[in-house]
Amino acid sequence: MGIVKIDDALHAQARRASTTMCRSINAQAEFWMKIGMLAEANPTLSFNDIVATQLSVRAAAAA
Repeated sequence: MGIVKIDDALHAQARRASTTMCRSINAQAEFWMKIGMLAEANPTLSFNDIVATQLSVRAAAAA
């Protein structure tokens, strides 16, 4: 695990989002980073498509 320095305003946004989504601030930042990486790698997919794909991957792994 490492430390990532981010702008105070972005940290505040992550704090608000984490409260709304019932995640820790670290989990919220990790979620945003993962979605961002997947969006860059798959520019034709929408957010909903990316999330649906990830849910399918998790379900298949759990089966």
